[in-house]
Amino acid sequence: KTPEGGEAAQDATELSGLFLEKPESVVAIAGKDMVFTAKVDSSSLQRKPTLKWLKGKWLDLGSKAGKHLQFKETYDRNTKVYTYEMKIVKVVPGDAGGYRCEASAKEKCDSCTFEVTVEDEGAQVNILEAFKRADAGEDEGELDFSALLKATKKKKKEEPKEEIDVWELLKSAHPSDYEKIAFKYGITDLRGMLKRLKKMKAVEPTKCDAFLRKLDSAYSVDKDKRIVLSVEVVDPNAQVKWLKNGQEIKQSAKYIFESVGNKRTLTINKCSLADDAAYECVVGEDKCFTEVFVKEPPVTITKLLDDYHVVVGERVEFEVEVSEEGAHVKWMKDDVELSRNESHKYRFKKDGKRHWLIINEATLEDIGTYHIFTNGGHSKGDLEVEEKQLEVLQSIADLTVRSAEQAMFKCEVSDEKVTGKWYKDGVEVHPSKRVKIAHIGRIHRLTIDDVKPEDAGDYTFIPDGYALSLSAKLNFLDPPKIHLDTTGNMVSQNTIIVVAGNKLRLDVEITGEPAPTVCWMKGDNAITATEGRIRVENRKDLSCFVIEGAERDDEGNYTITVTNPAGEDKATLHIKIVDVPDPPEAVKCMSVGEDTATITWEPPKFDGGAPIK
Repeated sequence: KTPEGGEAAQDATELSGLFLEKPESVVAIAGKDMVFTAKVDSSSLQRKPTLKWLKGKWLDLGSKAGKHLQFKETYDRNTKVYTYEMKIVKVVPGDAGGYRCEASAKEKCDSCTFEVTVEDEGAQVNILEAFKRADAGEDEGELDFSALLKATKKKKKEEPKEEIDVWELLKSAHPSDYEKIAFKYGITDLRGMLKRLKKMKAVEPTKCDAFLRKLDSAYSVDKDKRIVLSVEVVDPNAQVKWLKNGQEIKQSAKYIFESVGNKRTLTINKCSLADDAAYECVVGEDKCFTEVFVKEPPVTITKLLDDYHVVVGERVEFEVEVSEEGAHVKWMKDDVELSRNESHKYRFKKDGKRHWLIINEATLEDIGTYHIFTNGGHSKGDLEVEEKQLEVLQSIADLTVRSAEQAMFKCEVSDEKVTGKWYKDGVEVHPSKRVKIAHIGRIHRLTIDDVKPEDAGDYTFIPDGYALSLSAKLNFLDPPKIHLDTTGNMVSQNTIIVVAGNKLRLDVEITGEPAPTVCWMKGDNAITATEGRIRVENRKDLSCFVIEGAERDDEGNYTITVTNPAGEDKATLHIKIVDVPDPPEAVKCMSVGEDTATITWEPPKFDGGAPIK
């Protein structure tokens, strides 16, 4: 009871019969489907009831919904009855065990239990043979069910499963099994529990004359449940004190003291983690001690793992959220537990109720199914990793350079770790004094100093490990040049003398890359004819200027101009035609002697291309 002036009593939920129909215990055949049905009357409820299917004491099967476990809910408006179904698809031996169905509303709750036994399918094949009369023929015997009825009468009711005391398990367990037990039964402060275990083992029991029955060495209780600590004293009128971690406990709604005859009890209502402590019962000078361990309920997974599809090198973060902060979880890949010692590969992180498994740079070896386990839940996610597609951010471009200049091919790809090779006309390029190959981050360069004509060609960059190539052309530019032959007809620089009526053929050597364009001109008139008396004949690296039967009018200044993208060159030639001079003009006979005459004349207008003598 609660004394006057104490704190308000804890909230209680009324136990009532909500079920109209409860699921029944069954013997299931492995590989077959089983359906369990529960019906709840909501006519007297203010709001919709909540129903949970649980296996064992804590495992909420709602978190396991999927292909194997399926749940269904229907509502009849006329009768105000909710029907809940749980279907186990293709029963397996692991489905055997005790189940609980729990219905609750704001002010009422109800629960029921049922058992599932799983038998091998082969055990049921010839079941009718067991009930055939022994004296009947092979195909005509009557069936005798008396044996079945007798067996039913003799069948014993299964004993309820004994509650597990985690404290007793730890006391008797080998130290190597401590963590396994803690994970299975939801112990979050294993280190603190073991410290107290060591401390208790060191305390030697003392003889207490005041107690007929002392406290047990330890108790364990589930969080939010009630626990009763009880002793019996020799003197029925003796007063006792209860202490928690050495501090006296005052009676309240949470801590209730009772005294009946020789029995003294301390009831702790709605236990929290703060009640996880050492307790003493004191009678005069005598004391007895115990430890109370508060066990949290199984941790469920409230946010499941997602599947991931990434490319090689990307970051993966598997994230889940659990029902309790500080929960212990276990990560596995396929069937192998992931160790925290593998820090080079996996990183584990937690913040409150959220837990992460991080893979900084995924590889093809990371493909698989990843699992996370708590002591009351499980989730899994698939990781798919595919080869990374290389993206070309900047391709190489064609280059046109002049002689002795520098040529540089540059490309940029999406992955800075990708290496590659350079090729010229299909042959791999290797570094040399003039040729430099560089790889800085995502950029690849090929540099050629002092470019020469033989450097021209097709260049290709191929990234290692990828079916990809980048190509460009190097065009070599050489400025055009006219090479005049000053021998032969060339009597002085850029002057050519031709006797009238003769043929002039002037071969001019021309160089340049690409091949220059040639243009011949006389004054301002271009000479483009390739046939006829005056013509131009172009050959590789040579331009030929031809005059057939030179005439007086052919004399004059001629210009040859060669051009290409690198520039131009020009030369001027003077062609002089030599011919018979015209007759003298204004001829006069001034005097005639015995054997002489004096004649005067004017020089002819055309002197034949040379001074008149």
